Amino acid sequence: MSRRHSTKYKIDRRVGENIWGRPKSPVNKRPTKPGQHGQGRRGKTSDYGLQLMAKQKLKFHYGDITEKQFRKTYDEANRQKGNTAENLIGLLESRLEAFVYRAKFVPTIFAARQFVNHGHVKVNGVKTNIGSYRLKAGDVVEIREKSRNIALVLEALGSPERDIPEYIDVDPKAMTATFVRVPELNDVPYPVKMEPAQVVEYYSS
Repeated sequence: MSRRHSTKYKIDRRVGENIWGRPKSPVNKRPTKPGQHGQGRRGKTSDYGLQLMAKQKLKFHYGDITEKQFRKTYDEANRQKGNTAENLIGLLESRLEAFVYRAKFVPTIFAARQFVNHGHVKVNGVKTNIGSYRLKAGDVVEIREKSRNIALVLEALGSPERDIPEYIDVDPKAMTATFVRVPELNDVPYPVKMEPAQVVEYYSS
């Protein structure tokens, strides 16, 4: 097992949920925290503990995003008009790497960052290799022509494992996807329940 896969599995077991909806997640068979004492660690959780877990679960779902990056995204969501929790989800889903994952160009959010970093995608015809690049409604993301026969891409596009959400319009043959609109929480196909309002409480306390 690779170090990356091992880390993903530990994260799933730490939060006790299959946060990426992967069929090989260990919590599908053993829903306890890592370690020999994991079975006995599930006592009553404080409000702070619930808020922390909600924050960790949401942050982990977006792959390699750091705490500093996540906090910066929250601060931006808090400055925007409207509901901070909904703003946070919209900002996270507007990240190029998240979009590439949702469009099923790659199988995992971790692969999405690497795919973008290696220069395999264009945004509105311009090569873009920054995973945190912020998309706007109407932006078109395409896989560069020389990258369209990569096995990882072909496998992901043909996989029945995930559905493409309505706020993304994908043309599998052209390998392009349009960011139709910034989504709200209920639009995002999270495999587990996400609670961004708890995240807001965590950072506000």
